[in-house]
Amino acid sequence: MKKRTLVSIALLLLLSTITTQQELVFSTFNLKKINIENNVLLSDEDIKKLLFPIYEKNLLFLRSGEIETILASNSLIESFNIRKNYPGTLNITIYEKKPIAILFDKTNKFYLSEKIDLIEFNKLKNQKELPHVFSDYQSFKNFYLDLKKMDFPFYIIKKYTLFESNRWDLETKNEKIIKLPIENYKKSLKNYLNLRNKKGFKKYQVFDYRIKNQLILK
Repeated sequence: MKKRTLVSIALLLLLSTITTQQELVFSTFNLKKINIENNVLLSDEDIKKLLFPIYEKNLLFLRSGEIETILASNSLIESFNIRKNYPGTLNITIYEKKPIAILFDKTNKFYLSEKIDLIEFNKLKNQKELPHVFSDYQSFKNFYLDLKKMDFPFYIIKKYTLFESNRWDLETKNEKIIKLPIENYKKSLKNYLNLRNKKGFKKYQVFDYRIKNQLILK
């Protein structure tokens, strides 16, 4: 009887020791550190706040899909690479979308990417002044794609304004106003681009193309 008791106690101690050792081994793989690379607009702190729910999770069992879902929730992140560095470090390379303008759509405000994706508006670090767009999203997207096809120099524009008549005004960075017609506005823009650097036209501030086959200069 005493031998059975001693054997039982020994087995219990052995199993307890094995379980404790397993827990210690697994705990060494808990996520302790996240390194963020290649981010310019988003701060390390912003990204690490997003990833807070995965801290202390076991790196062995942490699924890439869980990390991807968290990162994809930030509309400024285009893509990313994830690398596990055992025992407890996660290395993430971030590829950000590049904002090209700020869209004012009624009471809503967004950044627009080069692909004209909507990006949630927050003040971003290292962000230069961007042109303002006063329009609904779809109208500007169509307009932008038209201009892109004609290799329009977007860098010269300070402001885009769409009126209720479905007509655009553009304001350049050197304070020129281009008033476009409702139809065939690409022809008018090509004409403006041909004239804008010619000596005789530099003194004019307004290039008004609203009347068909006419240019009114002011």
